[in-house]
Amino acid sequence: MPYILVDAGVNLTNHQFDDEHSDVISRAQSAGVEKMLLIGCDISSSEQSLALAKSYHLFSTAGIHPHDAKTATDSLEDQLTLLATQPQVVAIGECGLDYNRDFSPRNVQRSVLRRQLALAEKLNLPVYLHERDASDDMINILTEFNVRGVLHCFTGDESALKSYLALGLYIGITGWVCDERRGQALQALVPSIPLNRLLIETDAPFLIPRTVKPKPKSRRNEPALLTHVCQTLAELYQIDAKSVAKQTTDNFYTVFGLEAR
Repeated sequence: MPYILVDAGVNLTNHQFDDEHSDVISRAQSAGVEKMLLIGCDISSSEQSLALAKSYHLFSTAGIHPHDAKTATDSLEDQLTLLATQPQVVAIGECGLDYNRDFSPRNVQRSVLRRQLALAEKLNLPVYLHERDASDDMINILTEFNVRGVLHCFTGDESALKSYLALGLYIGITGWVCDERRGQALQALVPSIPLNRLLIETDAPFLIPRTVKPKPKSRRNEPALLTHVCQTLAELYQIDAKSVAKQTTDNFYTVFGLEAR
């Protein structure tokens, strides 16, 4: 095995992985993906991610995705706090703003984001953040809190990147960077992300790297394909893939406070 990786974002509760969790995790481990962070997008998937994390010795998050912000109830903080008492839960999220899809009203997205940021601050936990086409509002809201964590699946512009880095956030890069068409702008920005602030993730089952040849029949991304993201990043930084793997693995344990756990 040439190097060890950590997948900093997997939607293992997605229906595309139903009844295949063991096989998916086994393939990932065979590809050098030692650990992964399982993402919660609402209360149900947060509970399911925690259960999977317990079963397979992985990590998980607990939160409400902006798409699902409209499902948040008055008991959101209590529900997330209960989940966060478990050692496998290392961050609040996936939370943020998504003005690309607008599956929840924007005012509701902003309110639910603020509630989760306040809770993360209270619980002294990092956040796992999502943002699409909403960087101005996102950055303004983040400045209201003492925030730390990762801006996952970054696809924004140079101005947004500088702002997120200035806030102390880590930057998560997915297979988007492997796309020779829509990933060009991101490829140009990657070398300006300090290596000690970089995380790599698949966001599986989404965003399969276009460098995977041949494509699997399912067209589904999975953690075993994280090596393709690592290789593309190595080319952009002009260093070897082993160095990218080591640094991003170290970063993962640092940002989620796992070195002492």
